[in-house]
Amino acid sequence: MKRFSSFLLFLTLLCTQINWAQRGVRIGYIDMDVILENVDEYKTANQLLNKKVESWKKEIELQKLQLKKLEDALNAEKALLTPNLISDREQEINGFANDIVNLQTQKFGPGGALMLQKSKLLKPIQDRVLGIVREIAQERKYDFIFDRSSDLVMLYSAKNYDISDLVLRKINAQDRIEDRKAQLNKRKEQINKAKEQVKKLKKN
Repeated sequence: MKRFSSFLLFLTLLCTQINWAQRGVRIGYIDMDVILENVDEYKTANQLLNKKVESWKKEIELQKLQLKKLEDALNAEKALLTPNLISDREQEINGFANDIVNLQTQKFGPGGALMLQKSKLLKPIQDRVLGIVREIAQERKYDFIFDRSSDLVMLYSAKNYDISDLVLRKINAQDRIEDRKAQLNKRKEQINKAKEQVKKLKKN
């Protein structure tokens, strides 16, 4: 029985290898950067993120200006202050400077607010793209699909293996369906409101 099972397994593997050899391995690739740049959802998310980044930068710049004012004031008043007062003011200024450095790290450092917000805003869109890539791979029987915008080094790639346009077409088709659904729901709401108004008029 064990010999028969081993023979069956050997036959299965042999048939698989022959099948692969006959049809060849189907390989495709995408450029995630190009796809995301052409998705409206991504553009909107990116704009929101850029607004937050600008707001954080302004906050940091204002704090730096405040720090400069404190430093200038101390330099102007140094001649009139005692060594103890100068030391206290310098400690205050150093503490404020450290707060600014900490704020920069919190916003733009590794694991900071920028990285977290980027992940929160962009990950759902990237997941959607990857889901569509999987669908295309299954439909068209691709064995491997690579992302040329990642760390993978592609020294050469023929354009006919690029399925980025296909992914974009699918995304746009899905968006059109969602838009139509939203329009239909809106019309239904308007019809229901009109019916309610007619009912109220009949009662009056």
